[in-house]
Amino acid sequence: MSDVPALLINMVALKAGARIMEIYASDFAVEAKSDASPVTEADAAAERIILEELAKLSPSTPVVAEEAVSVGVIPQTDERFYLVDPLDGTREFVSRNGEFTVNIALIENGVPVMGVVFAPALGEIFWGDASHGAFKASVENGKIGPQVALKVRKAPTKIVAIGSRSHGSAETDAWLSRYEVANFVAAGSSLKFCRVAQGAADIYPRMGRTMEWDTAAGDAVLRAAGGLVTTLDGMPLQYGKRARQDAIDFANPYFVAYGDLGLKKD
Repeated sequence: MSDVPALLINMVALKAGARIMEIYASDFAVEAKSDASPVTEADAAAERIILEELAKLSPSTPVVAEEAVSVGVIPQTDERFYLVDPLDGTREFVSRNGEFTVNIALIENGVPVMGVVFAPALGEIFWGDASHGAFKASVENGKIGPQVALKVRKAPTKIVAIGSRSHGSAETDAWLSRYEVANFVAAGSSLKFCRVAQGAADIYPRMGRTMEWDTAAGDAVLRAAGGLVTTLDGMPLQYGKRARQDAIDFANPYFVAYGDLGLKKD
């Protein structure tokens, strides 16, 4: 476990989030990256802040950050490294629905052992680690309010499923047909993991492309709240995936985020 506590990483996320909100309030431009995904000034500005702050707090720990990777800046990753998505849910940012997050996670031996997810437009921050559990708090005027412990709920007979607002798929609908689903909630960014962690939803299947920086922080929060994220064959989602013949570095396979682990089916 890192010697940098999650509460200090929260401060890094708040600083990045404040800059994001300044840009959110402006007439910002939207560009397209090589994979056709959108990117804005806010992505780059937030990442600069996070990289600078993490270098002060934990100078010996490598940082894999989305925008740096997109231009080929990829550090060596050993047993421990940070995974950063400075603005997860850029499509939500562009559409101005508020469902975007700052994601910072610490990976140790392929496992997300600490994560912070900050939704600056919603004034919500979530954090968790393997030793202390998961928590949520409101953020107002740059200050974090009282923390509330998070715990996944025991799933009812008819569950609440949550999924992507921008990346739904027929495969996801087909996979969910094995359950009695009372309600399906759409949400953006890594907030989906956090809603499962806080008991607002029971399951989040993702049958579509994601990258490790999209999922690691939310995964850490969910695991700390008693849930788990697995591949479709039931194995825990791993991080630091590189040099594979069948996939690009840091790409995730399809996965399912479970609150109540009793929902896992073969």
